[in-house]
Amino acid sequence: MQTTTTIPIHRTNESRLPGLDINNLPFGTAPTDHLFIARYTGGEWTEARIEPFQELTLSPFTLCLHYGQTVFEGMKAFRMNDDKVSIFRLNKHHGRFNRSLQRMAMPEVPYELFKEGMRQLVALDRQWLPSGKDSALYIRPFVIATEKRLKVKISDEYLFLIVCTPVGSYYSQPLRVKVETEFIRAADGGVGYAKCGGNYGSALLPTQRAIEAGFDQVLWTDAQNREFIEESGTMNVLFLIDDILITPARSSTILDGVTRDSILQLARRRGLKVQERKISIRELEAALQGDIRVEAFGAGTAAVVAPIESITIGKETYACYVEEDAVMYSFKKELQGIRTGEVEDTWGWNEVV
Repeated sequence: MQTTTTIPIHRTNESRLPGLDINNLPFGTAPTDHLFIARYTGGEWTEARIEPFQELTLSPFTLCLHYGQTVFEGMKAFRMNDDKVSIFRLNKHHGRFNRSLQRMAMPEVPYELFKEGMRQLVALDRQWLPSGKDSALYIRPFVIATEKRLKVKISDEYLFLIVCTPVGSYYSQPLRVKVETEFIRAADGGVGYAKCGGNYGSALLPTQRAIEAGFDQVLWTDAQNREFIEESGTMNVLFLIDDILITPARSSTILDGVTRDSILQLARRRGLKVQERKISIRELEAALQGDIRVEAFGAGTAAVVAPIESITIGKETYACYVEEDAVMYSFKKELQGIRTGEVEDTWGWNEVV
């Protein structure tokens, strides 16, 4: 494998940034000027480099186009108060990236290659980081199988790329969600905990049907009995019920969310009671029917904290608490403070570039 000191950088001759309003772009539409790329062949990662952003040329026989060997991560870099740039929880994301690669029978990416490729790319394109509220530089590392062969097999060749894009808020308003009991997202023993392309492709149809019915997202339930809440769309889901923060425990069907983990650590430090356990539809419905305050929100890298204003269970719709004093907003504010340097990073979560 190449050492970090030998990653060559080929700069673009002309930046595409002038003329773009990077504080007002649709989420995930404008690539920055450069990308990082490395090739896996002969059992090792080679040819690591930073190039001007460009299209990929792939054979129609390329394995990733047919058999699903694709894995990605979602990360963010933030502009700090002292104008430095920090990448949030790089080490945690790298660990999850490699667990996904393991599950999809793909080669792991060494930490040094992951870290230094990302640091150098973000440093090079730091001018693309927007300054608006809730804005960040979204970072997408991914690996695809590139062997050219029409046969169901583990690929012998791969590309590892990192691309970036300036982003603002993922959701502009609190969400209306429905509990999904027909389709499932993942089953025990499957790939639900991995960030592989198939997890997201299979969710598109039920999500679109929910949107057509007037909802923004779905609450996924377990594959066996359609009884227990698992995730919210592409995010982890958390509930604050009677001053207890409850979230489904990690499992083979639930993603080990980095934002979820961060919020749970913040909550425990505050002394808030936290429960990582199964929560059934009936338990949730009973809480929503009661006289207690129920907060519900999604947590993920893209959305950070996505408030849920209503949950539809069967034919009944229940309101959740989304007023300004909701606890979920304080988690988002504290996370943002840590990322920008307004709040001391006692956890060591920021990788300052």
